[in-house]
Amino acid sequence: MRLIALLIAALIASLATTAHVQERTPSHCIALAHAAPGLEYIQPVAFRDPVADETVRISYVDHAMFLIQTTGGLSAMTDFTGWFGNVDFLPDIITMNNAHGTHWTRSPDPAIPHVLQGWPENGARAFLELDLGEMLVRNVTTDIRGGGGTIPDGNSIFVFEVAGLCIGHLGHLHHEPTPEQYAALGRMDVVMAAVDGGLTVDLPTMIRVLTRLRSSIVIPMHWFGRGTLEAFLTGMEGDFDIVRSGESSLTVARGDLPSRPTVYVLDPAMLREAE
Repeated sequence: MRLIALLIAALIASLATTAHVQERTPSHCIALAHAAPGLEYIQPVAFRDPVADETVRISYVDHAMFLIQTTGGLSAMTDFTGWFGNVDFLPDIITMNNAHGTHWTRSPDPAIPHVLQGWPENGARAFLELDLGEMLVRNVTTDIRGGGGTIPDGNSIFVFEVAGLCIGHLGHLHHEPTPEQYAALGRMDVVMAAVDGGLTVDLPTMIRVLTRLRSSIVIPMHWFGRGTLEAFLTGMEGDFDIVRSGESSLTVARGDLPSRPTVYVLDPAMLREAE
């Protein structure tokens, strides 16, 4: 009996250890963060390089597509179009919106484990919550313009909770979120925002949204030429610091969020193998 008891105790300890390894650091999406001063930006890295403990690497790939990578090796790609570079790589998770063909693909590789479609199907809005232990992915739907009118819940804002951070991708946003949608989103530590100023929301609306979300880091996306990007940066520079790194990636840790909201300009680059 004593031997059996010891074996059971060892099994419980082993399971507890395994659960601890897969445990996700709690995020504070709904709570205010006490941001530490300064933000350490990474040196150029390859997308296959390991991600440091309790950090997230975000790489701007193209248009509205980002690669989000975790310490444990999970990867997610936003507004996935199917083409991200001539590399032998598949993400674990893809999210898609279908306002335009540059935000989704009809035929994602069937080997991708988790395909999250952010638009209604059979009259039912997308309600998504995927918990993979280290990362939780959820969505908040918004309406889009289409067919001469409005398509209810046609866009999804995807939220990635990982390493204690709340990372939001606003998708093809066509209107300011309602109070209920803001409440569902909570506070965004990092947000990817479309700044074209026309096909999505106008720039004053987008700036108001980003201020309301209390985002520590804003990454512009969906800009058509440097003129569009510069117009957005001009509108943001009064209340946000502007950082132009010349890189396509950055790593973020909860303890290193900037004390002053910062727009971090990334240059899109398709994935490629390290030289």
